[in-house]
Amino acid sequence: MDKEKNKAGALEALHEIKKTEKKAQKIIHDAREKRAAKIIQEAYDKSKEIKEIALRRAREEAEKRKKAIIQEASQEAERIKKEAVEERKVLRSKTEKLIQEAVNQVAAGIKDFLEGGSA
Repeated sequence: MDKEKNKAGALEALHEIKKTEKKAQKIIHDAREKRAAKIIQEAYDKSKEIKEIALRRAREEAEKRKKAIIQEASQEAERIKKEAVEERKVLRSKTEKLIQEAVNQVAAGIKDFLEGGSA
């Protein structure tokens, strides 16, 4: 009987060991799953952070380019405006000379007519 008790005790101990091993394997498996989930979450968080940084930099760069383009366009518009003012002055001067010449010619024609030159 002692042998049977020992054998039964040994089988029970072996059964308990296997049960404990299964529990340990489950704990390890659960820990790995939790760790994997944590790693995935950390990777997602990091990628989100990197994306936000990249977007912020892109916005900043776009704003700089926008300001540069606006400044360049403003300078070009100012240059064109100055050229137009100068061109208007030149045209006005030419026009005034032509008007004066036309007035002189008309006045000479009227004078000639009044003096009886053409009848």
